[in-house]
Amino acid sequence: MSTPADVLAPGSTIGILGGGQLGRMLAVAAAQLGYRTHILAPDDESVAAQTASSFTRADYHSRIVLDEMAAQADVVTYEFENIALAPVTYLAGKVPVRPGAKSLEIAQDRAHEKAFVGDLGGRTAPWALVTTREELLDAVAKIGAPAVLKTLRLGYDGKGQVRIHDAAQAEAAWAEIGERPAVLEGFVTFSHEFSIITVRGLDGSLTSYPPPWNEHREGILARSSLPAPAEIARHWTEAAALAGRVAEALGHVGVLTLEFFATDEGPVFNEMAPRVHNSGHWTIEGAETSQFENHIRAICGLPLGSTALTGLSVEMGNLIGDEAEDWAKLLAEPGVHLHLYGKGDVRPGRKMGHWTRVVRG
Repeated sequence: MSTPADVLAPGSTIGILGGGQLGRMLAVAAAQLGYRTHILAPDDESVAAQTASSFTRADYHSRIVLDEMAAQADVVTYEFENIALAPVTYLAGKVPVRPGAKSLEIAQDRAHEKAFVGDLGGRTAPWALVTTREELLDAVAKIGAPAVLKTLRLGYDGKGQVRIHDAAQAEAAWAEIGERPAVLEGFVTFSHEFSIITVRGLDGSLTSYPPPWNEHREGILARSSLPAPAEIARHWTEAAALAGRVAEALGHVGVLTLEFFATDEGPVFNEMAPRVHNSGHWTIEGAETSQFENHIRAICGLPLGSTALTGLSVEMGNLIGDEAEDWAKLLAEPGVHLHLYGKGDVRPGRKMGHWTRVVRG
């Protein structure tokens, strides 16, 4: 249980590893609660720095920089899971890091992630670890095709993934991912994709948001909507219970997101992210407490806020690439809330912002 000594009062400084849009929105939520934020990122362009109290552009592996962050911050968190473990572990020896390194370690490796969730009773697609061409050919023979070959690490928004429609394509797929360690996943027949966004407090308290129906386009989330259809709603209890078990087993503090397929057999776990998530952006206007505020509450030892919907229905759409150029049209639509991330270059597949629409009746 957290004690008054564990609670970080407003005015404290939160260190954030990562300079993207998730860090940007975390910094906004922190400021609303009276906290200062310090961003550490190596990026030439840091959109999180635009909303944070301070920013250091530097490599995560610089011990001098990490020592400076530990001296400034009362707690450290991260906004993405592709940061190396070593800097996080080093910081954790000097300042509280929430979530901890274990959450990062499991989420960074698809094989560890699937095995971990499977050990906790989660349902996964058929899968196999492949580290050589021969192992891939054996896995395809056992699991069958169609299947998806996914690199163990550094995959998101459809990156690092190749579909294998028949066994003859296996060798080409292996070459396409650079002959790197990977997992082969069998296809799952599903009706919908959804996510469970769970928050675990410093005192071990748990809460989660209603599951949104997530629709993807070319591997990138395009839209999330609530309330979810019945095909998802019937899996809510089981999926949320699994997410809670995962959070507790990791000793996770903060937001944790698990993605699922809705199938006739039940919810099938796809992947997890130990952080705030794109499929939870609707919570800024659509929930009584946003996922960003609840993450700040959790890592600072504060009581978690209500996750109830603020309206009858909520819809969130990503603005990908040049879709962000429709900002004026979106602003003219009654009830639409626009969020632009302050990114300079517009590129295909790049998330430039999002919009939310809440129907309150």
